Amino acid sequence: MLSKIGEYKVEILITVFIVICFGLIRAFEGQLFYDPFLDYFESNFKNLPFPKVDVLKLFYGLFFRYFLNTILSLSLIYALFPDKEILKFSTFLYAFMLVLLFVLFFVILNYFPDGNWLLFYVRRFIIQPILILLFIPAFYYQQQNFKK
Repeated sequence: MLSKIGEYKVEILITVFIVICFGLIRAFEGQLFYDPFLDYFESNFKNLPFPKVDVLKLFYGLFFRYFLNTILSLSLIYALFPDKEILKFSTFLYAFMLVLLFVLFFVILNYFPDGNWLLFYVRRFIIQPILILLFIPAFYYQQQNFKK
């Protein structure tokens, strides 16, 4: 077991560094990104109207955060699975999810004033690296099936 850990020292260090970067993004989210929904969703938001937002600033803040999380996620995927095809597929999925999630977010924000919980979960997928939690086990499972 310890010899296997020794073989993957670089991958382990890269993984730890990327996880720390994810933590730093989360720790400094209030200073790094414009997002009036940080305070909104920390309050009892169930019956509150959406806060007033600067749509362009909000878009750029969410996009920048998604971009940072995507770069870190793709780096983590490549560190764990050094396969160009997996990286290309992951990049496509992240680009597709970017378009889908942003369209959903702004449609809910503009046309569904009572969609608090729906907006909460769509925003969660935009600002948190949740997709990596789905992709790593999926790629690992796929890799194990190819070995059989």
